[in-house]
Amino acid sequence: MNQSVDSELKYIAATNKTIQIDGVAFAYRELGRKGGVPLVLLNHWGAVLDSYDPRIVDELAKHHHVIATDYRGVGLSGGVAPLTVAEMARDSVALIKALGFDKVDLFGFSLGGFVAQEIAVTQPGLVRKLILTGTGPAGGKNIDQVAVVSMPLMQKAMSEGIDPKTYLFFTSSEASQQAASAFLKALLERQADRDIPSTQEIFGRQLQAIQAWGQQAPQDLSSLNIPVLIANGDQDIMVPSELSFDMAERISGSTLVIYEDAGHGGIFQNHADFASKALAFLAS
Repeated sequence: MNQSVDSELKYIAATNKTIQIDGVAFAYRELGRKGGVPLVLLNHWGAVLDSYDPRIVDELAKHHHVIATDYRGVGLSGGVAPLTVAEMARDSVALIKALGFDKVDLFGFSLGGFVAQEIAVTQPGLVRKLILTGTGPAGGKNIDQVAVVSMPLMQKAMSEGIDPKTYLFFTSSEASQQAASAFLKALLERQADRDIPSTQEIFGRQLQAIQAWGQQAPQDLSSLNIPVLIANGDQDIMVPSELSFDMAERISGSTLVIYEDAGHGGIFQNHADFASKALAFLAS
């Protein structure tokens, strides 16, 4: 385990690091308090290290050793992007073990929530607590339709010269759009040593993995005998909000947080409240 983590460091200044696993370099950043169970972050479709909300990461790092990751073939990581969630999960487990951890907390957003579920289900004992945001279960209704929903909004945003997350992660209300602007500004605050943006090929390969996840057989989420926090907006159009309720019903003792007038990026729109709830959950 790396022993040079700076508890005063902000995510904007966290060093890009890599670790070799079977000849492939996996990229990550770490910050926060050493000791205890580390919190591993798993990100969304097409995301790189610069896609994590620094406002949330910095709050979590005040009390936890936080590790943000790039999937294989994405950003500064080597190799070719996997075509299945299961492979992303195996890579993430290999990274966790290569860093020297035998117990972690997982925080997955969207695609990262799929990966986090896969790890928790297939690696009992590795995960202490699980945070699932803007995500849904294997076989979840309409997960495989994400491209149908997303592409028109992505094209609309690009025609207007704005970031597609403006429409994909937030609602059309004035409050939500103001939150979108603040979120996107936060993502651009880091100027030096930024990660490498995803290519269309990476988006395409990850889309295949997302569609396969939506079409595969449901998993037995009742087997998750660990604390689980589930959060989403009430108007998620990418991974339908109803799937958050579905997961909460199937995972005994889980905690569900639904933000009003919020979309797929509900946790970013309500970053302060979410970070507070996440910290309370991890401390309980």
